[in-house]
Amino acid sequence: MSLSEMSLMKRLATGVAVAALAVTLAACSDEKKEETAKAPETSQTTTGESASSTPATSSGTTTTTTTETAQAPAAEAKSVDVPTADGDVDMAEVMKEGALPEMALGEANAPVTIVEYMSTTCPHCAAFHNNTFDAIKAKYVDSGKVRFVMREFPFDPRAAAAFMLARCKPQNPAEPSDASQYFPMISMLMKQQETWAAAQDGREALLQMSKLAGFTQESFQACLTNQKLLDDVNAVRERGAKEFGVAATPTFLINGKRYSGDMSVDTMSALIDSML
Repeated sequence: MSLSEMSLMKRLATGVAVAALAVTLAACSDEKKEETAKAPETSQTTTGESASSTPATSSGTTTTTTTETAQAPAAEAKSVDVPTADGDVDMAEVMKEGALPEMALGEANAPVTIVEYMSTTCPHCAAFHNNTFDAIKAKYVDSGKVRFVMREFPFDPRAAAAFMLARCKPQNPAEPSDASQYFPMISMLMKQQETWAAAQDGREALLQMSKLAGFTQESFQACLTNQKLLDDVNAVRERGAKEFGVAATPTFLINGKRYSGDMSVDTMSALIDSML
């Protein structure tokens, strides 16, 4: 079964529905949160109107027609401030091999490297992935300008379980997934976060979400009882906290600088552009 996001979301439309609940969790940082990232990015098109004026004519005279076009004033370029870093990190140390295989997208030699520490139950992380990530991927990752790395930073057992499922192959949970499976699974979990993250029965809610990704009840159980995988997920979190000062989610380590909090497309674009 393909784990592409398109097929997952198509199946989700007809899948088992769980009542959506508001998510208010301590897993995220409320500080330095981008207010503009609360709502999805929207594209607005302004259409200028043309006004034609035809003077009245009388018999036997030459008719002169003058067409005037009302032109809308040129839009002023939007100025976006580059966010201030929380501190410095050694990217050589950041990129050393950790407890789990790296989940990365983009060219290994891209001029900008972004490492995101995130939690699957964090609303601010969901806002970033639902409103910003796809646009940044299309603009910078797919063009070879950015290498994007995602790392686990679960604040609660439900977040750890979700990460474990993203790390397991649905048909054979004993085998680790790769980036082509991991990122679509995370994307699905982020888009449907309110469905499962605050559900009364978290295990059942995660099971229903996982079935949409191809898990059976048996493979779901096998993945979540893998103690080594759980230990490794927690080790990624511990390393981020102890070695790189990660204390909130999402936190981004970008070319030697640490930034905390959600970012809009415009804000992250301005930050990346300042480093190119």
